[in-house]
Amino acid sequence: MSAPPGNADPRPTPPVDRPPWWPENEAWPPRSAIAWRRSAGRLFVRRVVLVLAALLFLIIAANILVFSLPGPFKEAHGGRFGKLPGFIGLVLLVLIIIATVRYIRHLASPIGEVIEASARVARGDYSVRVAPQGAPELRGLIASFNEMAGRLETNEEQRRRLMADVAHELRTPLAVIRGNAEGVLDGMYAADEQSLGPIVDETKTMARLLDDLQTLTMAETGTLTLYRQTVDPRTLVEGVVVAFAGQAAEKDVELRADLGAAATGLPDLDVDPVRIRQVLENLVSNALRYTPPGGSVAVGVSPEGTSVAFRVADSGSGIRPEDLPHLFDRFTKSADSGGSGLGLAIAKTLVEAHGGRIEAQNSTAGGAVMTFRLPPDHGPKPGRV
Repeated sequence: MSAPPGNADPRPTPPVDRPPWWPENEAWPPRSAIAWRRSAGRLFVRRVVLVLAALLFLIIAANILVFSLPGPFKEAHGGRFGKLPGFIGLVLLVLIIIATVRYIRHLASPIGEVIEASARVARGDYSVRVAPQGAPELRGLIASFNEMAGRLETNEEQRRRLMADVAHELRTPLAVIRGNAEGVLDGMYAADEQSLGPIVDETKTMARLLDDLQTLTMAETGTLTLYRQTVDPRTLVEGVVVAFAGQAAEKDVELRADLGAAATGLPDLDVDPVRIRQVLENLVSNALRYTPPGGSVAVGVSPEGTSVAFRVADSGSGIRPEDLPHLFDRFTKSADSGGSGLGLAIAKTLVEAHGGRIEAQNSTAGGAVMTFRLPPDHGPKPGRV
């Protein structure tokens, strides 16, 4: 897709957005955390240098005490005290050596455990954790390592679950394609529309699934390009309602644009209209799927603080409370759903790519309400998320 004309922007393109495993409530990049770790590292190195310098000074002092006492002092106290300074210096030297060894062991033990745990992570064991110990700086290092390992473990679990879900979703259309194609080749079915139509339909299903996965992957890796334009939010709502009017009529569901007095005077949005329209289409399609005949679906937009809030409300059976926390996860769908389970996940990803937030809740009057909020102006145009 080429960038629309007249949208040149002298502002520099921002860096790639946060990685998918980074917590949503933490800023990216974590400049304050990086500065803290750097200062903690410098403090740790300074402490080690000071301790080693103090030990070196004590060793030198002990050697001076043993070997550099004045000769007359040794001769005058040769009988009773002649060997006492040397003995004291020797004991001091032994104590310094013991303290040095203990300090080095105390310093090296947690570092050794981190090194061993790092090797296990490199071999693919992301469940390893290191018990916090040692100096405060080492405890901070261990905490950072455990946090990293935890996020890697979560990312690996999500990757495996994604691969399993993709294999499951592709198995059904592939089975239909193979069965019908083999039937045509063996002469069991005629090469007509009745036999070839399901093959074409299933290839469209597979293509749609792959397109959805590509959208999710590009958004999560920061390579999805958003072509931002100044858009009237009411135009987006009206366009989606017109597009789904036929589908709603077939299901005997009332689909309307809820543009009351609250929608007047809305600020224009600096968004990618194709992607925001895709979000609204996914939400409306999902609402129509779960709204029974005779029900209604309302699509509205209104100001909310400094943001613009879009809402899609239906009169269906609502969302089960246990499903609400996972509603926007990949491949989450009910048993009677005809979709791939990626529509709401894509909606969440695209809304967050625009700097917004999306949520779902049940209405007190019955049915579900999907709401996403967008800031009036967010980021350069055009550019990547």
